Amino acid sequence: MTNFFNLFSQAFWRAVAASVGVWLVSGAVWAQVQPNADLQSMAQNWLGDAVLASQPAGAVALRMEWSVGSLDGRLKLAPCGNVEAYLPAGSRLWGKTRVGLRCMDGMSRWNVSMPATVKAFGRAWVVKGQLPVGAVLTDADLLEKDVDWAEEVSPVVQDRAAWQGLVATRLLTTGQTLRQGMIKQAQVFQAGAQVRVVAQGAGFQVTGDAQALSAGVVGQLARVKMENGRIASGMVLDVRTVKIDL
Repeated sequence: MTNFFNLFSQAFWRAVAASVGVWLVSGAVWAQVQPNADLQSMAQNWLGDAVLASQPAGAVALRMEWSVGSLDGRLKLAPCGNVEAYLPAGSRLWGKTRVGLRCMDGMSRWNVSMPATVKAFGRAWVVKGQLPVGAVLTDADLLEKDVDWAEEVSPVVQDRAAWQGLVATRLLTTGQTLRQGMIKQAQVFQAGAQVRVVAQGAGFQVTGDAQALSAGVVGQLARVKMENGRIASGMVLDVRTVKIDL
């Protein structure tokens, strides 16, 4: 009798589940499936609004493009009355990223994310030919064209004055977009070199000779030893001039 009752109960509940379209899977209740296409469209719209809203006033005008990938077709999500889109922690609205979607009001709370890509096209400088480490950049080495600023994390070098006369920190190849970290100021003198010091104070200026105690890079500080033995630090101006503010 017990076995008959158990079999009857199981058959009864299977019939009830089938009649209302509900399945019991791993302890979760699934009704009609939330359409993945609807979620993708929601994520796409949210991403577009977020990208446009994130552009600061007065920033360089960039042509923005964005796209959202799809969820795994095998993933079945329960219907939800309120789905919230958000940017997952550690993600950003630039380059390869993700858009999160979470159910805030449904039979089963769920949280998923979709792959997304944000592109930002604008003018920047591109390498024309191969440049070895330490090569000094000139007008013959780069050309200006539209590129995707968001293709890499490092910011692009936009202004010509920001790279002219600087040196490559690594091998640069044809078609690469010039970015910060690829270039640095050139070293103009070595430690031990004789340099000219310009000391400036309120209403006066004194010049003299000194010995460099560190390598000199234009725009950076270098230590020098004055003729009187005093050691000071000053800003490197050119191949043999260091300015000290008194």
